[in-house]
Amino acid sequence: MRIAQSVAELGFAVVEEALSSAAVDRLRADLASYPFTRSRAGIRNAMSHPSIAALANDPRLLTLASEVLGWLVFPYRATLFDKSPGSNWLVVWHQDTALPLKEQKTIHGWGLWSVKEGVNYAHAPTAAQNDVLALRLHLDDSTSANGPLRVLPRTHTKGVLTDEEIQTLVEKTKPTDCTVPRGGILAMRPLIIHSSSKAQVKMPRRALHIEYAASARFGDLELAVA
Repeated sequence: MRIAQSVAELGFAVVEEALSSAAVDRLRADLASYPFTRSRAGIRNAMSHPSIAALANDPRLLTLASEVLGWLVFPYRATLFDKSPGSNWLVVWHQDTALPLKEQKTIHGWGLWSVKEGVNYAHAPTAAQNDVLALRLHLDDSTSANGPLRVLPRTHTKGVLTDEEIQTLVEKTKPTDCTVPRGGILAMRPLIIHSSSKAQVKMPRRALHIEYAASARFGDLELAVA
């Protein structure tokens, strides 16, 4: 189950059968009954759900995150992506650069502050992003036909890029479809360039995206749990 080498070299790794089918069934049932505020693409600020908070701190996930970040990992944000026939969307090529923070402060390298659902966000510098890892737990099979996440391998080492720099890499880098079975996990660095196309079949593709950091603090800034 070791993922550190793949994440270091490629920016991502797939772990199959990280959770049992029964565990996925229980989580799906819990999520279906919880009064979340949903957007078209899914659910933000999902760490408020007790089952998700418990899963984020499950030793199996903490061990995976710690292989990449070190042993003092901190789960701080969870997002449920829910692609279905009734909500079929695409995401253009991009990097994940915004982090949730407890308060706004003027600090060099951090900027473009915004507030989403009551949480402060700022675009973080490369040094901060290098201390972050996402574990994307799949609640359904992710196949080449139902709009899987696509990545450009090895682009996580390029730092925070402009839109023009991203487009240049898109034009000269062969993408990889991250197909993951139900109960499997995709580990990914936030700066790897990634996208998602619309599903071509009428089957759901739900994924719980949990983000971890090597510390709850980046200097004078503290991560918010969202």
